[in-house]
Amino acid sequence: MITLNYNLGTDTRAFSTMRGGGSGNYDGFNITHYCGDTPEHVAKCREELCSMLKIPDTHLIVPRQTHGCKVLEIGKEFMEANREERMHMLEGVDAVMTSLPGVCIGVSTADCIPLLLHDTRKRVIAAIHAGWRGTVARIAVECIRKMQEIHGCSATDIRAVIAPGISMDAFEIGDEVYRAFEEAGFDMQRISKRYPTRNGAEKWHIDLWEANRLQLTATGVPAGNIHTAGICTYTSHKEFFSARRLGINSGRIFNGIMLEKA
Repeated sequence: MITLNYNLGTDTRAFSTMRGGGSGNYDGFNITHYCGDTPEHVAKCREELCSMLKIPDTHLIVPRQTHGCKVLEIGKEFMEANREERMHMLEGVDAVMTSLPGVCIGVSTADCIPLLLHDTRKRVIAAIHAGWRGTVARIAVECIRKMQEIHGCSATDIRAVIAPGISMDAFEIGDEVYRAFEEAGFDMQRISKRYPTRNGAEKWHIDLWEANRLQLTATGVPAGNIHTAGICTYTSHKEFFSARRLGINSGRIFNGIMLEKA
């Protein structure tokens, strides 16, 4: 297993998994259980990741995302729940957060934008899945609001990484998506641009990296605390899964973060 690692503070592990070989839609490393991969392969990859992190399988948390704006706190109640209860609690969740050490939380992506956050003072972490719909709904703002509400976090203490996702150059959109961002009040001059197509027309492209970075700074996260990986999953599809390249029935990147035990 190969991971791209990030520095989000001491005693914290933050990473994105990489494909690690093969050319098939599920070849390489995949722990996302709802993207069509075999249960056997998913279980094997989970076991490998848990071994690397030195945690039991019950401490690896993977929500079932639906491009919504629901944020789930992974606390004592969740950790004490049985498997069926956990599955229910994780349904329709696109961001997770916790203050529990030794629990790896994360989100699955394959072109959508993953954000990993760490409040270094309160020792609270979060993982966010921001596709274009989640970005429009400002899921990053909602997650930080929840961190503040539940844990008393301050945005100025948060360090963040915008992990690999589709770039502006590769993210061609329809006019209806452009209008969704415009109507939601985004600075379209900052996040959009028209690109020529092969037939001589022009299509809008959106910069999801920048749209999410602006959300973080709008909440008060210092610009210097935000690292953008700058890796486009569409163009780097041999290293990272890309749904636009492979289709929806393909593996996913797992973008995880964990507080090390003291």
